[in-house]
Amino acid sequence: MDLLPALPKSLTEPDGSAVIRVLGYNIRSLRDDEEALARVIRACAPDVVFVQEAPRFFRWRKHAARLAAKCDLVVLSGGATAAGPLLLCSLRASVEHTEDVLLPLTPGLHRRGFATAVVRFGAARVGLVSAHLSLDRAERLEQAQLLLDRVTAMDVPYAIAAGDLNEAPGGPAYGRLATALRDCRTVAPWGGEHTFPARAADRRIDAVFATAGVDVLGCGVPVGLAGVEAADLAAATDHLPVLAALRLPAAP
Repeated sequence: MDLLPALPKSLTEPDGSAVIRVLGYNIRSLRDDEEALARVIRACAPDVVFVQEAPRFFRWRKHAARLAAKCDLVVLSGGATAAGPLLLCSLRASVEHTEDVLLPLTPGLHRRGFATAVVRFGAARVGLVSAHLSLDRAERLEQAQLLLDRVTAMDVPYAIAAGDLNEAPGGPAYGRLATALRDCRTVAPWGGEHTFPARAADRRIDAVFATAGVDVLGCGVPVGLAGVEAADLAAATDHLPVLAALRLPAAP
């Protein structure tokens, strides 16, 4: 496997602007190889991990904390209280606010939610939303709009949303998000494109989005990134992760 060119490393500039790495990852409730999962996350060196399908049942907080510790991160928000989405972060983040949001329940369908937070990196203030949209087409479109409404309500200079959309580019929910936000993979392609299924990916249903003003330095699946082994990607979960390097200007 050819090695990928490295993404910019996390840093804070003298003017307070910040380069951060964010990772979107559906971890299938830790039902696969947790050690492989942790190795992949550590190799990506993220400042924030936007998790989907975090453990939601017995001792779910303990399981989330264990994964965070293995990755040299801490739990920021989410988990069972957000119906599965979870945010992990490094100690580099200064936390201002967190909120777990449950979305309206459609009878017969799985409950969905958002894990959200407002944090600062250097002098940059940014809102974060981890989401896992519905398998139902109509509900998924409604949830995409609710995600955009949540981003607006956070009242922040910049926002990043990442998740498992259960839909590829060209679908209505994906299109609604990509019209209002910037699809980071489209803005600055890097690494692989397809995210599901992990062992033979042929669909891009996981994505990282950012608001205007965020400088996208590269985004994609870290296949070939130094330290990320193909065997670990296949064993960790049924999705491939999406890694992005972003520059957040200092708040005006």
